[in-house]
Amino acid sequence: MQEGVGTTAKPGKMVKTDVPVGSEATPVTVIQPRKGLVGIDFQELYRYRELLYFLTWRDVKVRYKQTVLGAAWAILQPFLTMVVFTLFFGKMAKMPSDGIPYPIFSYAGLLPWSYFANALSNSGNSLVGSANLITKVYFPRLIIPMGATLAGLVDFAIAMVVLGGMMVYYHFVPSWGMFLFPVLVFFTFLLATGTGLYLSALNVKYRDVRYVIPFFIQLWLFASPVIYPTSLLHGPYRWVLSLNPMVGLIETYRASMLGHKPIPWEQLGLACGITVLVFLSGILYFRRMEREFADVV
Repeated sequence: MQEGVGTTAKPGKMVKTDVPVGSEATPVTVIQPRKGLVGIDFQELYRYRELLYFLTWRDVKVRYKQTVLGAAWAILQPFLTMVVFTLFFGKMAKMPSDGIPYPIFSYAGLLPWSYFANALSNSGNSLVGSANLITKVYFPRLIIPMGATLAGLVDFAIAMVVLGGMMVYYHFVPSWGMFLFPVLVFFTFLLATGTGLYLSALNVKYRDVRYVIPFFIQLWLFASPVIYPTSLLHGPYRWVLSLNPMVGLIETYRASMLGHKPIPWEQLGLACGITVLVFLSGILYFRRMEREFADVV
C-alpha cells in the first residue's frame, strides 16, 4: 500500500508522519502551548527575531509620525516634568534630595521611571492594538508586548543625553557604579515586560483595563522614589516600600550615575528578585490566556 504524508502536532511544532493514502485523515496543524517551566520556546522566538525588530521599529515610527518635534519629545517629557517637580517639590515644598541639587535628583529618577511608565502603558495596550495581526497569522504572541517594551529604550537613550549635560553642569563625575547601568536597564525592561504581560492579557478579556492602566501608573509613581528619597522613611516603612521593585532600581540608578551615596545593594537585590518573579509569573499567566486571544481580541 502506498503511503502519503500527513501532519500531527506537538506543542509548538508541526511534525510529519505517514498515513495511508485514501484514508479520511486530513492534514491538520494544531497550535498548542509548549510544555515546560514557563512555556517559552526560545528557538522559536529567535526564528521570529525579524518580526520582533519590525514591531519594535513600527512602534518607534508611529509614536513620532506627523509630529512637529519628532524625537525631541523623548527629551521634553522628562525635562519639563523635572522642571515642574523642581518648582513645586524642590522650591515650594523644600523636599530633601540626599544633599544634591533637586533638578538632577529628580531627573535621574525620572529617566528610568519615564521609560518604565511608557513601556508599561504601550505593552498593556499592545495586543488590542494588534488585533488584526493576531487573528490572521501565527507567531509567538510574546513578541507583541516585548516589542512595545523594547521601543521605549530608544527614548530612554535619547533622554540620557540631557542627564549627561546636567552632570557636567553640576560637576558630577561618573564613578565605577556606572558599570551597573546595563544591568539596571535589563531589570527595568524585565519588570516592564512582566507587568505588561499581565496587563496586555487582561486587556484582551476586560477592555476597561485600558482605563485602569494610566491610574495604576500614576499610583505607582507616588510609591516610587522619583519625587522624594527613601531616606525620608525609616524602620519597617522603608522596607515595606522596598517591596516595590522600582524603589531599589531608581535608588541604584541615582547612586550609580551620580555617585552621591553608596550603592544600596540590599534594596537592589530585593528589587531584582521580585522583578524575576514578576517576569516569570507574567509569562505563565500570558501563556495560559494566550489560547483565547484570537477568539476574544
